[in-house]
Amino acid sequence: MTSESYPAQKSDEEWRAVLTPAQFKVLREKGTERPFTGEYEFHHDVGTYKCAGCNAPLYKSSTKFDSGCGWPAFYDAIPGAIKRFEDRSFGMLRTEMVCANCGGHLGHIFKGEVGYKVPTDERHCVNSISLKFESE
Repeated sequence: MTSESYPAQKSDEEWRAVLTPAQFKVLREKGTERPFTGEYEFHHDVGTYKCAGCNAPLYKSSTKFDSGCGWPAFYDAIPGAIKRFEDRSFGMLRTEMVCANCGGHLGHIFKGEVGYKVPTDERHCVNSISLKFESE
């Protein structure tokens, strides 16, 4: 995790008590679920996607789109819901996104990709395991 401070603070032990081992690996240790295995990749219900760690609202279903990348894709987050950080891991430059409330790792943001007709020119590639869905 970054050295940032977040409103929802817990120790690793407290996080392990409320998250599954797979959720802990992604949300707290910046892991990634395998592509095309997540619960929300092909999910199209109307509602709000929330952080699986702290329940903070992150994305409206109206911003979700089919990208074919293997993870749920959104073109914009709820204002103030995420924080962005430069990520130079694995020899590439990406933008990591985390929950602004708890700092949980959500995935990465990609800009300027060809083939996606979205209003922000962004693809927020989110691990399903980092999310939970609430229907409207």
